[in-house]
Amino acid sequence: MPEFVKTGVEGLDSILNGGIVENAAVLVSGNPGTGKSIFGLQYLYNGVDQFDEGGIYLTFEETKDDISQAAQSIGFDKWDDFVDDGRIKVYDKRTLLRSGDFSSTLDTILEDLQDTQYDRLVLDSLTMFQLFFEDEKEQRQYLLKFIDILKDSGLTSILTMEQSAVFPETEIGLENFLTDGNIYLIQSPAGSTSNRYIWVAKMRKQPIKNSMFPLEIDDGGIKVFEQAAGFSMVGESAPWFADEDGGGLE
Repeated sequence: MPEFVKTGVEGLDSILNGGIVENAAVLVSGNPGTGKSIFGLQYLYNGVDQFDEGGIYLTFEETKDDISQAAQSIGFDKWDDFVDDGRIKVYDKRTLLRSGDFSSTLDTILEDLQDTQYDRLVLDSLTMFQLFFEDEKEQRQYLLKFIDILKDSGLTSILTMEQSAVFPETEIGLENFLTDGNIYLIQSPAGSTSNRYIWVAKMRKQPIKNSMFPLEIDDGGIKVFEQAAGFSMVGESAPWFADEDGGGLE
């Protein structure tokens, strides 16, 4: 039986039937503003706060101060303490983009990746990571290499990915196939506001509840409403929400 790493996100670990399989690399995709970065912060924060598991945060888009402010704004009040204590290690864009070369960047972080005090990792975002490479073949080779290093280092990882389409079926890239799990965060217009949903599309080595679940983002981060499964963005279940047996939403 596989061991599971709990996200600590209310409602999500139940949908995942226990959490994320240990040492897995999971892709979290969504439009801008759907909560991908918050998900990553919450995953690391909960790891230390609830499960005594250290984490590494890699961001190609923000500074350490930006990350600290984002964490504080969502109610992760002990974020700075965890960083100061070394329980969370942050590599920001100033460090990761310094060389402009992925191999040099990997050398910079490799020692911490292999440090046994860290169990979790977040890369925010894979979209920026891909800009290191000139073609898809090189991108695939290095992404495979990077994921293998994460697994060999005993890290259970979240990789965020920007997508421009609301419907996941229109943007299935190689990163979806190279990772162990795919989670989509979706924001659907609803009059003057919008509704938020989460869809766990794939998780290797574990059963999942393959429905779209509403979520909200408030003080304390993301909360998933497991008992409200079956909500549809467009009035009818979209085909990519069907389960493996061809059924629709639960």
